[in-house]
Amino acid sequence: MIIRDETPADVDAIGALTAEAFATMPYSDGSEPAIIERLRATGALTFSLVAEENGTIVGHVAFSPVSVSGEGGGWFGLGPISVEPARQRAGIGSALVRAGLERLRQIGAKGCVLAGDPGYYARFGFACDPAFTSPGIPHEYFMRLALSPVYAGGTVTYHPAFFG
Repeated sequence: MIIRDETPADVDAIGALTAEAFATMPYSDGSEPAIIERLRATGALTFSLVAEENGTIVGHVAFSPVSVSGEGGGWFGLGPISVEPARQRAGIGSALVRAGLERLRQIGAKGCVLAGDPGYYARFGFACDPAFTSPGIPHEYFMRLALSPVYAGGTVTYHPAFFG
């Protein structure tokens, strides 16, 4: 398996994979493929990584800028992330998260936020932090990972394309 940047040739496969991965998730409204497409179309997809195995896209993760009141930029949102359902729990998602976080470190990001399962994302250093909030996301699922030693927290706002 290789982790690489998406290419224009991957766009349809990413959309199909994302739709399939979220189809049975009770918390999903099915908007995840459209979120990725809107971020891409508006130039707000900071980077997008795919996991490829034998020429087939088996996983994907998107990173986009977020604003944090009081932080002055440098923060990013992780997601959506998707893995082919038959390949879930095989380390593909973890590999994508690790590669994405390494890329954020390389570009000098201050940190990363996400809405997700604390039991899963804690292994990467993400934690719920009452200093970071995002309207409409339950606190117990909103997590941050500081990549710089100084951060104050604040209200997180995703790029407008994230919500349509």
